[in-house]
Amino acid sequence: MSDSEEDIIEGSGDEGEAMTASEVLQKLEEAWITERISPTLERHQSELVDCMLDQINQMTENLKRCKKHDFRLAIHKMEIDRIRYIISSYLRVRLEKIERFAHYLLEKEANTTEESLAVLSPHEVAYARDYISSLESHFQSLVLQHVPENLRTFDAAKMSVKPNMDSYIFLRAKQETQGVDEEVDLEEGSQHLMRYKPISHLLHSGAVTLI
Repeated sequence: MSDSEEDIIEGSGDEGEAMTASEVLQKLEEAWITERISPTLERHQSELVDCMLDQINQMTENLKRCKKHDFRLAIHKMEIDRIRYIISSYLRVRLEKIERFAHYLLEKEANTTEESLAVLSPHEVAYARDYISSLESHFQSLVLQHVPENLRTFDAAKMSVKPNMDSYIFLRAKQETQGVDEEVDLEEGSQHLMRYKPISHLLHSGAVTLI
């Protein structure tokens, strides 16, 4: 990554253990790939994003101290661009899913009692609410005000779109797991094409990764 790629970032991993910047980036890349493949919105990784944004700022400051013709300059700039692309793509995919499943996600979020299990970050919750409000206002001005009053009932729940949890995804087993979906045994390192729903808990526990 950079001259400081082994810098320790406190509280970035599970249960708040320290991680290096390289380890944070690796986890963010995995979250990015997972988000692109998963049929639903996965748990937010805003802490990883914030860590890497801080790292980009640090790397940018380090570049200012490099000599103009230092060959490392171009390499570090390319690495910064790569990290920026991962972050922007990850956030863009999440926003697309939030807009697609806004009602469903907010309903799910309202029933989540543990903060560690939250799918949406606080900023994403606010965005989803604003998006729904704008959508309803637009529907009101575009359609409802032009129909008879007795037909103006608006049920937001009927606009709710749910992800297809039975979609098939490719996965790689990170550890041996017996009896998945009642009949499939996963050997460490093996690759499979399976429905998302039966393996979602394995994804969240880190037993499998999407590919």
